[in-house]
This record gives sequence, C-alpha cells and structure tokens, in this order.
Amino acid sequence: QVQLVESGGGLVRPGGSLKLSCAVSGISLAHYAVGWFRQAPGAERDFVAGAAWSGTMRNYADSVKGRFSISRDNAKNTVYLQMNNLNPEDTADYYCAAHRHPYAVARAAGEYDYWGQGTPVTVSS
Repeated sequence: QVQLVESGGGLVRPGGSLKLSCAVSGISLAHYAVGWFRQAPGAERDFVAGAAWSGTMRNYADSVKGRFSISRDNAKNTVYLQMNNLNPEDTADYYCAAHRHPYAVARAAGEYDYWGQGTPVTVSS
C-alpha cells in the first residue's frame, strides 16, 4: 500500500519559515517525480513546486519562486518543502504527491498518481 504522510505544518507569523516533510512508503521514490500542491478554503488545488527523480530538475509556481525550495532524499524516501518569508496568502493545506514519470516535473494535479492527506499551514500575526 502506497502512503504519503506530510508533516511540519502549523501556525507561523508573516515573514517566518516552515519546513514540510513528506514520508513516502510502498514505492521507491527514486522512480517517481514529486510535487507539492496547496489548497486554500474554497479554492482549487494549485501547484507549488516539483522535482524530477534526481532533484536537480525543479519547477516552482511564480508566487513562491525565491521563497520556497523543494528537495528530496531518495535514500530516505522523503520529500521536503522549505518555505521562507511566508505571507498570509500562503495559508492553505499543503499536499505532497508522486507521479510515475520520473524525468519531468508535472504541474497539473491530474498527472499525479499518489497523494498525501495534507498538512495545514496558517500564516497570521
């Protein structure tokens, strides 16, 4: 059974930082590209960041470029999202996902095969 479990979300003040983790089991992460998405209440699930299998090919939404960084440790089967200089517009549930075409970064949620249950991030003073 494939499981993706996010952690690290919480409440942070504007300008603060959080690091999300996504622990993957049931598949070998080295054979998958990965992505982070977020969904605010009443909104669609939006692409945030993605990384191909080696982690060297990465892609970001314009809204997070320069502030967020995706990384992966295939040996630990874990994906990370470092989020810096957070602002209230970053408030959302954050989801990690994996798709079985490891050499490219997918930006569409429908291209992903496996999803975590999400972790909430609230940016507020």
